[in-house]
Amino acid sequence: MKATLQQDERGALALAAAGFATLAMGDAVIKTMAGAWPPVAVAALRFVIGALLLGVMLAKSEGRAGFSMPMPRLQWLRGLGMTIATTSFFTALFVLPLAEATAIFFVSPMITALAATFLLGEPARRSTWLASFAAFAGVMIVLRPNFAEFGWQAVLPLIAACGFSMMVIGNRLVAGSGSGLQMQFFLAACGAILLTGESLLGSALGLGGMSLDWPPAEVILRCGIVACSATVGHWLIYTGTTRAGAATIAPMTYLQLLVSVLLGWLMFGERPDRMAGVGTAIIVGAGFYLWHSGRARALAENELP
Repeated sequence: MKATLQQDERGALALAAAGFATLAMGDAVIKTMAGAWPPVAVAALRFVIGALLLGVMLAKSEGRAGFSMPMPRLQWLRGLGMTIATTSFFTALFVLPLAEATAIFFVSPMITALAATFLLGEPARRSTWLASFAAFAGVMIVLRPNFAEFGWQAVLPLIAACGFSMMVIGNRLVAGSGSGLQMQFFLAACGAILLTGESLLGSALGLGGMSLDWPPAEVILRCGIVACSATVGHWLIYTGTTRAGAATIAPMTYLQLLVSVLLGWLMFGERPDRMAGVGTAIIVGAGFYLWHSGRARALAENELP
């Protein structure tokens, strides 16, 4: 029985690892589109394709009833968080090294933990504050050379992490209100609508010199690849989580960062300097500390009579 459980856990970890690696590959594909089309428009097209794919899956699985949106205000909050995260992160990928943009984005678990304290009334634990302070120290170290070179654009991954945390808080608030497929579809659909509106408004006002033309065929193809890879990646992570639990799967998140470092080196010739490596290690260490303290606390609570 124990051997079977261990095999199931290893299988779940493998699924999650494959999912996070797939997400990193999608980020690398996004970076190859730098200069080909505005990043906000790329994000909008990626989510339109994703929403269409998920809509077809939802229609086949749940029929018309699946498109009844539960808790609409919170669904739009989730979509807004994803819009902020995607716009900021895609723009960051166009201008920053892949590994360093990903490293800064990985402060999102700490931001989420702090936000849950203030917005959801969860207890403010010492481990949350320690991990958060350490993670932000790591961010400052990673930002140091990039801010000097790229200016304010270097903080875009941090803005993306805040947007992603907003989406996660929204996820907690809508938990149990519908199926997992429904939640994925409504997130993609709301994000697609908001991002498309942002793209059209930016083009009409000429914000940032943005001008929309019909996208080149290779942009459409690559956005389709990213939409499919993201759907597959999230499905792999979701499946692994349902089999082994979120606490078991959580450390696999950082495989995405390792794959990003490798792809940045192989595809774009990006080699993080020593200080960026130190900052990244601090961010990852803070994330592991937060995960370990949370898991230890959960085990202790489960042992109480």
